[in-house]
Amino acid sequence: MNAVAAQPHSDVDRLATEARRELGSVSTQAVYDVLKACVAAGILRRFEPAGSPARFEVRTGDNHHHLVCRGCGAVFDSDCVVGRAPCLQPSDTHGFVIDEAEVVFWGSCPRCQAAASEQAAQIH
Repeated sequence: MNAVAAQPHSDVDRLATEARRELGSVSTQAVYDVLKACVAAGILRRFEPAGSPARFEVRTGDNHHHLVCRGCGAVFDSDCVVGRAPCLQPSDTHGFVIDEAEVVFWGSCPRCQAAASEQAAQIH
């Protein structure tokens, strides 16, 4: 839990490395098992941006979304605009019982934008 709180949006490999640093010998499977139990208990939130490994965070119970950088994979929280929630209710459920909706914003973070600008300047 401390590792997830200290490094939000971490994947299992990063959390396993941190657990080993703090506790010594810990199997990756043990980390998976603990994370799965914490998600099931509502203590952690698991989300999986397309093309990325699952990530975990302690921020649960609110309706926040994520910004994901296409360049470096950095993930940031994005709170909903007060009074203007995105479409989280489908027009037709097709018989599904909806238990979750997720919005992920994709783009380039400031660091990747700066790197792209520097690279473009060097070319010209």
